Amino acid sequence: MINKPSRVAARVKRHYRIRNKVNGTAQQPRLAVFRSNKHIYAQIIDDVAQNTLCAASTMEADIASKVEHTSTVEAAKVVGEAIAKKAMDKGIKEVVFDRGGFVYHGKIQALADAAREAGLQF
Repeated sequence: MINKPSRVAARVKRHYRIRNKVNGTAQQPRLAVFRSNKHIYAQIIDDVAQNTLCAASTMEADIASKVEHTSTVEAAKVVGEAIAKKAMDKGIKEVVFDRGGFVYHGKIQALADAAREAGLQF
């Protein structure tokens, strides 16, 4: 019988592998993405100072009011636009993308594309 690791454990392992290579600085912070079954979250983090510079998620009232369901690709697009707008307001134009071990497809890709269209460079 084949004993496969759980999908969550595999994602966490991928995330650790990514985090060994991706590091955010003050000049180029890290855009970290996490998605749960109900919501999607994005943070811009300065790893050197260990500080979250800005964040957006579907749990925020203004973002949740724009979408019908908080776990869809459309919701991810709204979060991508929101995080890019907050970053631009703080003077952040360039980031490194941390997909959090998730496959770059669907919601993660939609968030990244929306953030790029709104002005973030990565």
